[in-house]
Amino acid sequence: MPKKRKPRKPMSKEQKAAAVERLKKARAVRAEKNPDYGLSNVNECIRNLPEDHWRHPKRVKKWIKTQKDLAKEARAQVRQKIKGSLAQVAIHEGYIKNMQKYLRDGDWIDDFYGENQQHKILKRCTALAYHWYGSKKGQPKRDIGTFYPDMGCVYTKEMFEEEMGYGNDREEVSKRNKGAVARKGRK
Repeated sequence: MPKKRKPRKPMSKEQKAAAVERLKKARAVRAEKNPDYGLSNVNECIRNLPEDHWRHPKRVKKWIKTQKDLAKEARAQVRQKIKGSLAQVAIHEGYIKNMQKYLRDGDWIDDFYGENQQHKILKRCTALAYHWYGSKKGQPKRDIGTFYPDMGCVYTKEMFEEEMGYGNDREEVSKRNKGAVARKGRK
């Protein structure tokens, strides 16, 4: 049978403050000896990013902490049976997993970024694909919201409508005939 450990005595406020100071000094000494101290779980390709870069590991770790807090709040709402809270838990946990994968592998796989997922990742075309049949044969395929280097800009909905021949003077789609429904009401 294993030995039972004695529980520690609670520390006083002065003892806690002294312990915090000792840990700060020990971390500083370790950081001087090893420049990669605290980055052992971070991929090598993202360790040397500038501090103001949007994907810097310190920033991403802060986002993870924020998302964990939000997930905790959403779990409390699940217990209160608030509508939509289970979906929120899944969103927060998925985003946390994607950020942890980024720190581990160096690949950002989520469509959003930011502390609260407030920014959308812009897609960039690296190799054009072309239509190979029909009236558009030989023309490049394009997706709305993607940056194309040959154009030098993001392909927008307006560009798509112009390309397809839609204009502002386009006639409204004819509305359905409601006469038969009105006649049924007269009976």
